[in-house]
Amino acid sequence: MPTSPTRLTRRDFLKQGAAAAGALAAAQAAPLSALAAPAPDIALAKGGPAEATRKAVEALGGMAAFVKPGQKVVIKPNMSFAAGPESAANTHPAVIAELMRLCKEAGASRVLVLDNCLADPAGCLKLSGIAAACEAIDKDCVHALKDERFFRKADIAGAKVLPSTMVMQDVLEADVLIPAPKAKSHGATGVTLSLKGMMGLIYERESFHRIGLDDAIVDLASLLKPKVKLVVIDATSVMTSGGPYGPGPVAKLDTVLAARDMVAADAQAVLLSEWYGQKVAPSQVRHIRYAADRGLGRLDVEKMTVVTVQA
Repeated sequence: MPTSPTRLTRRDFLKQGAAAAGALAAAQAAPLSALAAPAPDIALAKGGPAEATRKAVEALGGMAAFVKPGQKVVIKPNMSFAAGPESAANTHPAVIAELMRLCKEAGASRVLVLDNCLADPAGCLKLSGIAAACEAIDKDCVHALKDERFFRKADIAGAKVLPSTMVMQDVLEADVLIPAPKAKSHGATGVTLSLKGMMGLIYERESFHRIGLDDAIVDLASLLKPKVKLVVIDATSVMTSGGPYGPGPVAKLDTVLAARDMVAADAQAVLLSEWYGQKVAPSQVRHIRYAADRGLGRLDVEKMTVVTVQA
């Protein structure tokens, strides 16, 4: 025997209406941040170096999501060669200067741009254009450190081949480290991006080639990972072979990449261009694959949220 339909009384109707109205009011009163979609994992911004840098960081939630008022920040560019931006050997100076502006706007108490250059430091500082671009914003902020007194020994827990190394003291004392490499090829590792670029923060790196370059890169990255909140990769122009110093063919991509994860950032950067005249999978780059295998980040960028924005 079928049951009788439930009769909706006026009192029930009013109760349901009040509940719906309350839910609607609560939703309307909720902060926009609670209703907004989560920030993407990776942002690709197309445009000029400065504008694309700002847009890429904004797409991840803005620099305030990574740098808090009063914090000390170190930005690590590629600044190792005495060459101008057209060579694609160094990070574009406008990318680094814009990162400095963003950090200052977020309330950073100190922002330093540091690298242990391979070539003559004076020539690197001048010809890269990074010193002039950044010191127009904040004096005495860009340094090419080579003297041992600026470095301090750091032990690396769980290291495979590099149990300790001498790291720039300012990096060890920083609250936030922002790798900001140039996307380019490298004769020994295939590519050099954020993971490989960390070698510019230590005193002695020649031994990496003797002890196992790819594992040593990952050991160092494991030490510095807790300080890396944001990665910004300059792919405005990419030296697709002949790196790291060139000369080599340069692909103009007009792209700046931002991510929270060094492994994911490097993996996505590999996918942006051909290398040595062919497409390369991120898993084919040993140090990137090793870093993912050791839990330093994600290699499966195809499963991550990647957005492209126009500057």
